[in-house]
Amino acid sequence: MNVQVRGKNIEVTPALKEYAEKRLSKLEKYLPKIDVVHVTLLVEGDLHKTEVTIPVAGYLLRGEEESPDMYSSIDLVVDKLERQAKKYKEKLYARFKNNKNIAAGEQSAETTPEPDNEIKIVKSKRFAIKPMSPEEAAMQMELLGHSFFVFTNADTEEINVVYKRRDGKYGLIEPEV
Repeated sequence: MNVQVRGKNIEVTPALKEYAEKRLSKLEKYLPKIDVVHVTLLVEGDLHKTEVTIPVAGYLLRGEEESPDMYSSIDLVVDKLERQAKKYKEKLYARFKNNKNIAAGEQSAETTPEPDNEIKIVKSKRFAIKPMSPEEAAMQMELLGHSFFVFTNADTEEINVVYKRRDGKYGLIEPEV
C-alpha cells in the first residue's frame, strides 16, 4: 500500500507520516488490494484535520475528521474508514451472494427556492464518472455517506442519480429527453 501524505499549513514529519501509514495499514485486512491512499493533513486555527481518500475497485472510501491533536484526527479517520471498509466488504459479499436488486423509485419533486433567499454555491467538485449499475452506485453512495450519487448508467450510457428516500429505500432519477 502506497500512502501519500501531504500537509497544508503543517510540516509532515517522518514520525507523523509513519504513524499515518501504521494506522492505515489496519485497512488491509478488509481491503487487501489497496494500491494508493491519499492523506491530507491540515491545520485550521486550533483544529487539526485529516482527510483520507482510498480508491478501491472503482469506488472511493473517504473520511474526514478533526480534533485538537493531529494524532487523534488520524485515529478518528482510520476508525471511520474501517467502518466503511467493513460495510463495503459486507455489501459486496451480500450482493454477489444474494444478487439483490434495488428497486427504482419515483422521481423526487422539484422544490422552488423562496424568492427572498439567495442561492449561493459554496463548494464545487469535479470527479470522473465510471459506468456502473444503479446497485453499484447505491453502494458507492452508502460508502461515501451521501444522500445521492451521480453516475453513468452502464446499461443506458446516460447520467443518472441514485438517492436515498425518506423511507430508507432508494430512488433512481433517469433523464427523459
